[in-house]
Amino acid sequence: MPIEDRDDAYLITHALAKDTLSKLRDVETEQVAFRKGLVKLGRIAGYEIIDGAMETEFVSIETPMAETTGECVKGLDDVVIVNVLRAATPFVEGLLKAFPRAKQGVISAGRDEDAGMNDDGEFPIKIDYVKLPEITEKDTVIVADPMLATGSTMCTVLEHVMDEANGFENLFVLSAVSAPDGLLRVGSQFDKADLLTVAIDDRLDEHGYIIPGLGDAGDRAFRTK
Repeated sequence: MPIEDRDDAYLITHALAKDTLSKLRDVETEQVAFRKGLVKLGRIAGYEIIDGAMETEFVSIETPMAETTGECVKGLDDVVIVNVLRAATPFVEGLLKAFPRAKQGVISAGRDEDAGMNDDGEFPIKIDYVKLPEITEKDTVIVADPMLATGSTMCTVLEHVMDEANGFENLFVLSAVSAPDGLLRVGSQFDKADLLTVAIDDRLDEHGYIIPGLGDAGDRAFRTK
């Protein structure tokens, strides 16, 4: 089964997703290949969301030879993708290959690393920019960020999404790699969100980074430190 229920999250088990993530983890994977890998992983994840969570309907089709019945995906025009800047940008590029007509929103959010992680395992989050489209009760909302570590950033982002939404059909939190701490925090604070990830890693280190993880996805994709 391409999507597996792990109680605290849904795991994308597609062989190509696992293969792509393995290449992303490799320290020898350089910038261009890393960015292309995130695009590929976003596309695979998008197709898995379509296959696992969206309904189809039968339609009449006239072929060059005869009339027949086809099957189409419902709701492809009713998708909102929220890009958590900046690491999610190539990830979202892949999602848009699966959902080319999606409405898009961006939220620039990041940890205040200077403040550090508190005793509860949370970071203060700085929000620099928010621009979201209208979210309606018929929309499938996908909030994408390659790394779900402590969950501090994602919880802050989801607060903005929930404030703007006029209901929704489905709400997915999509990541490439997640830590158990982050899944627990987001799941407990936003029980309406389905947490979808390609891998659930072992733990966080004392600085709040995912182990084994894949490093800083933004730095590796954009060649910054």
